[in-house]
Amino acid sequence: MRTIRHYVDQRAAEPPATWLIAPETGAIMTYAQLQRESRDLGRHLLGLGLHKGDKVALMLHNSYQTARLLIGVMYSGFMVAPLNLLAQPSQLAYVLEHSDSRAVFTSAEYAGRVNAALAGIGRDIKVITINPDALEIFDRASLPDVALPEISEADDALLMYTSGTTGKPKGCVLSNRSVVAGGEYTSAAHELTAKDRVLCAMPLYHINGQIVTTVAPLVHGGSVVMPHRFSVSNYWELVTRHRCTWINVVPTMINYLLQAPHPCDRGHDISHVKFCRSASAPLPPELHRAFEEKFHIGIIETFGMTETNAPCFTNPYDRSKRKIGSPGTAFGNEAKVIDPATGKEQPRGTPGELMVRGDNVMTGYYKDPESTAMTLEPDGWMHTGDLGYMDDDGFVFVTGRSKELIIKGGENIAPREIDEALMKHPAVLEAAAVGIPDADYGQDIMACVVLKPGTDCTAEALAAFSQQELGKFKTPKTIKFVSELPKGPSGKVQRLKLLDT
Repeated sequence: MRTIRHYVDQRAAEPPATWLIAPETGAIMTYAQLQRESRDLGRHLLGLGLHKGDKVALMLHNSYQTARLLIGVMYSGFMVAPLNLLAQPSQLAYVLEHSDSRAVFTSAEYAGRVNAALAGIGRDIKVITINPDALEIFDRASLPDVALPEISEADDALLMYTSGTTGKPKGCVLSNRSVVAGGEYTSAAHELTAKDRVLCAMPLYHINGQIVTTVAPLVHGGSVVMPHRFSVSNYWELVTRHRCTWINVVPTMINYLLQAPHPCDRGHDISHVKFCRSASAPLPPELHRAFEEKFHIGIIETFGMTETNAPCFTNPYDRSKRKIGSPGTAFGNEAKVIDPATGKEQPRGTPGELMVRGDNVMTGYYKDPESTAMTLEPDGWMHTGDLGYMDDDGFVFVTGRSKELIIKGGENIAPREIDEALMKHPAVLEAAAVGIPDADYGQDIMACVVLKPGTDCTAEALAAFSQQELGKFKTPKTIKFVSELPKGPSGKVQRLKLLDT
């Protein structure tokens, strides 16, 4: 049975093993504790009057209890709905109402925001304020003596809302089967075992942090170190202290780590780290090479979406078979490239829209049949909205999002091509291009650039550099220097928000 409950129960029945370490407090949760506390949570929610399948929201930073609640809600037969801590008040209110959440777990830090968001909702939603670092949050003696509902792999488990950069957030409905498949694909692709331990500095309100670093260890019996948040200053210290064998990051984190001192300079030994997994946003080849050269840790670049429970493409575990600039090949699920106009599969090397199909794919968008029909085909294939091509070896090369494609004078220009060219300049830390209206071409190119600390560069100098790399036609018409790029919780640049800078 491919359910969260099955994997937790299986691990709890084995010899005692650690599932989670909370470094701020030193607390350790075993699989047996996870099972017991998940059952306690289920009894508590049933005692509040909730029923199987009801939505339970989480508004918490990463912590001992956040991880336990994330798994425990799904284990108990309810549907967990993690809330983005960066969401604007209007987005938070929309998600709480649209999701039909019956209860919200939060902390004193976020309780005010939750209560303000609930003020305009005309139904009762229970707000449960907890200490995220507490070892226990329920009095077991007061819990009702009730049995948890039976669950199947087809039952809904996770409700994840997209960032809503082009409109209102959409809720991705993910079944037990698809949640577990995401963990299975991750474990198999990276050849993970019970001896492996990952550092999770990704937020648990993002699909990457949830599936790759929280659910996957349930599948392979490994463990996870979960600090409250990502911090450059103690990142490698945590990796060293807890003997993490792999790390899971996004390109923005790679960039920050590259700017910091080498861990060896601070006495940290990272020789036990087998690989670094990069996901959630395209990894510029320059960053890829720089990281491997500095830290001597190979990067496995991957690709996934909320709608696919994180993984759908990955580079091989065998370092010699990886391809820089590609998120790899389909793993677990199927993939193909189609002509967006005709729907026909494209030959290898020919660009089009990426399509995926597999057990990891969502069942649909919550209360949005129109968007579901536009995204999911009757035969199970899902439109990713990403553009790219597949080479003769099956490796995918992503060129951009269909909604973000720049069409200048009738020519399609992938924003990522502009980004990567600008990031070759020694003064550029980050860059992102977007299409802007133009009377002559229909669209032209604007690039927003973040400079490395202590460096200086003019727009004219960067434009000249761009012409050498890209030619005049693809050189941005406008270059703006900004302190930071707008990003979602995964670190992916939200290009359309660049137009507001």
